[in-house]
Amino acid sequence: MEYRKLGHTDIEVSLIGLGTMTWGEQNTEAEAHEQLDYALSRGINFVDTAEMYPVPPSAQTQGLTETYIGTWLAKTGRRNDIVLASKVAGPSTDPKRPGHIRDGNTRLDRKNMTAALDESLKRLQTDYLDLYQLHWPDRTTTAFGRPGYPWREDTGSVPIEETLGVLEDFVKAGKVRHVGVSNETPWGVAQYLKFAETKGMPRIVSIQNPYNLLNRIYENGLSEFSHLDGVGLLAYSPLAMGVLAGKYLNGARPEGARLTRYTRFDRYSKPQVEPAVTEYVKLARDHGLSPATLALAFVNQQPFVTSNLIGATNLEQLKENIDSMSVKLSKEVLDGIKAIYQLYPNPAP
Repeated sequence: MEYRKLGHTDIEVSLIGLGTMTWGEQNTEAEAHEQLDYALSRGINFVDTAEMYPVPPSAQTQGLTETYIGTWLAKTGRRNDIVLASKVAGPSTDPKRPGHIRDGNTRLDRKNMTAALDESLKRLQTDYLDLYQLHWPDRTTTAFGRPGYPWREDTGSVPIEETLGVLEDFVKAGKVRHVGVSNETPWGVAQYLKFAETKGMPRIVSIQNPYNLLNRIYENGLSEFSHLDGVGLLAYSPLAMGVLAGKYLNGARPEGARLTRYTRFDRYSKPQVEPAVTEYVKLARDHGLSPATLALAFVNQQPFVTSNLIGATNLEQLKENIDSMSVKLSKEVLDGIKAIYQLYPNPAP
């Protein structure tokens, strides 16, 4: 396993990180524990979760993912063997975002964030998090595939400086070691860095945004913050919810697969996605690779990526995803990816 520094910290995280959002919905507690055991046996040390998980979010299952991790920690005593990250939910102004957490009181202010952190720590059965992230901004942005900047006046939004001040107190209390953002924009990252530099507040060490062959928006603006300011990318959805594995081509809907079971995920159903995926699948097979391996290896090789957050619903998928670490894409393959990207640039932003 390869390890990379988490921002400007002394923490090294595995390049392949373990995403957990299916635990409690598509995976049982026993399966979650099995995945954790296997992942650690392969050198993974970074485990990412959220108070909102599992996904799709619901009042009936909310918090189960953290609970399963907590019971595994209690059973194994391996807290010091993992870098544990969680996330606080932002405001539920979008119909697709959960409104059941704290009865919809999820603004990124002191009261709600304190409640969120304390509840997460209790479920996780730990007294600290290595990384605590804001799941999405308090303001309305282009997050989650919104097509274009909304130009909305968010009069009730909590100022970034106020939110960062709450995180600062979490760090001082020893409940959180480092802080990060998620589904954030270049402007937002710049604001967090500004307050860290001018006010001596905690410096964000990471940003968790989508990044895959169908969505490389991160390269346009945010990658410079990774390069020049050490805000590393925790890349989520590297397989575009399994779309890049090719299993949904030609209208296929495999039994039990995420897009078969849930209709709310429409980010990767746009018109240019299918022809792009067809080309990436062909490129992979022409070079003796599985489509999933091609997609994951591409993410692994990006210098701005701190950890590639994989998610699997069974051990076979988990093994294939981790095995992508051993694959280095050749210049010929990378040239093929470049040619496809020129034809289909970011069909699923």
